[in-house]
Amino acid sequence: MKNLIQSSAKETAQAFAEYLFNQQKNAERLTIALSGGSTPKLLFDILAKDYAKKIDWNKIHLFWGDERCVAPTDDQSNYKMTFEHLISKAAIPESNVHRVLGENDPETEAERYSNLLQTELEQANGLPQFDMIILGLGEDGHTASIFPHQMELLTSNALCAVATHPDSGQQRITLTGKVINNAKEVCFLVTGASKAEKVEEIMHQVGRYKTYPAYYIQPTSDHLYWFMDEAAIVKL
Repeated sequence: MKNLIQSSAKETAQAFAEYLFNQQKNAERLTIALSGGSTPKLLFDILAKDYAKKIDWNKIHLFWGDERCVAPTDDQSNYKMTFEHLISKAAIPESNVHRVLGENDPETEAERYSNLLQTELEQANGLPQFDMIILGLGEDGHTASIFPHQMELLTSNALCAVATHPDSGQQRITLTGKVINNAKEVCFLVTGASKAEKVEEIMHQVGRYKTYPAYYIQPTSDHLYWFMDEAAIVKL
């Protein structure tokens, strides 16, 4: 595990944008599972503004680590946010964008997306393997849409599953822990003081860290990176 600390959320997003740029330079094809949230939105804006012409988007394939079960035109859609802030502004081939169909029946879509991963990704350890998965950290310790009340999704044999938000009851499609931990690399983007308590507990293995799904994201490749700002590490 490697922690990469920047002074602000914007600088954290900028550091990751530069990291992604360097990763794609030496890749023939790069499969990336995206995250929703405020820091990825910053990242997408920076990629669209400063890297739209630098990155060879023909080799980038975009997937999603999780998606809300809403239409792609809904403001809660992770796809919509990505489209508005990045896809519509960069020359990403339409065939390289593999969105979760949040408007479909959740169980059916989880199965369809699982089959898509089997088709589109390389295989390793008997599972589809992403080159890179981008994750966030929820204030309750969740990541992707694996919440503390559904810890079984960390070890599920399914590739994708239907998750339920603990407060709203909203259904979501999420990658399971086995797929996440099978990635060649996993990158957390974590910013803001509201994340500091969970960061401290996970990093120092104190408090209720064993109840946080994010703690169990430990890829077999050992390539785990936490891109964070100073506010998120204030308790370390």
